[in-house]
Amino acid sequence: MKVHIPSPLLSYTNQQNDVDANGSTIAEMLYDLNRQFPGIRFRMINEQDSIRPHIKIFVNGEQVWRLDAALNSSDEVYILQALSGG
Repeated sequence: MKVHIPSPLLSYTNQQNDVDANGSTIAEMLYDLNRQFPGIRFRMINEQDSIRPHIKIFVNGEQVWRLDAALNSSDEVYILQALSGG
């Protein structure tokens, strides 16, 4: 499936905006991304194995909230990251 990476995480993907990943759930897809791009998963998933509050994941335009959400190989996944600071 095609995964769109947010700008703040491009340093993990060698500046690739779009990458391919595999998995039948969000969790499996994130583990595959981490296999390809070590360290990227920790930026999206916290120590309690939950999606970090500043990360939003959309599958085919619909936001998903759970790591066990099902995926198909034809899905398009967008990962968005809110920026904060002052």
